[in-house]
Amino acid sequence: MRGIEPVTAADQLRRAFGCFPSGVTALCAVSEGEPVGLAASSFTSVSMEPPLVSVCIQHTSRTWPKLREQSRLGLSVLAEEQDEVCARLASKEGDRFAGVDWFASDDGGVFVHGATLWLDCTVREEVTFGDHDIVLLNVHGLSAAPDASPLVFHGSRFRRLAGV
Repeated sequence: MRGIEPVTAADQLRRAFGCFPSGVTALCAVSEGEPVGLAASSFTSVSMEPPLVSVCIQHTSRTWPKLREQSRLGLSVLAEEQDEVCARLASKEGDRFAGVDWFASDDGGVFVHGATLWLDCTVREEVTFGDHDIVLLNVHGLSAAPDASPLVFHGSRFRRLAGV
C-alpha cells in the first residue's frame, strides 16, 4: 500500500503533477509586428456562459508581459504531431516561430496551422497565486477539428492517445 508523503520540494510536486496528462496550448499574438508566443499545458475550460478558459503562466515568463498587452490572443490546442512546435514555443532562446506554420487574425491573434482547436481570446482577469498567474480569457470565436488527435504531455514527455 502507498503512503502519503509530506510535500517538501518543487521537484517532488513536478513529478507528482506529471501523473496527470494534459494537452498543450500555444498562446500567441502579434506584438510590434512580430509573432510572440508561449506553450502552456495548464489550460482548462472554465465556463460556457460566458465562454471562458484559463491558462496558468509562471511569474518568470518573459513572454507573458508582451502578450498581456495585446488586444487579441490566439490560443491553439496543439495536435499530436506538433511536439517540435511545442518545444520551440517553450524554448528560452532563439526564434520561437522558425519553422512554425502560423497565421495572424485581423485582430492580432496568432494561430498555429494544424492545431486541433483555435480560440480567439481577450484577457478578462489575472489572479496571482504562488509562483504563477491564473489568466482568465474571454473566448470570442473558435475553429475546432475534433477528429484531430491532441498533443498529450504526461510524465515529462509527449505521448499519443490510443483508441479503445
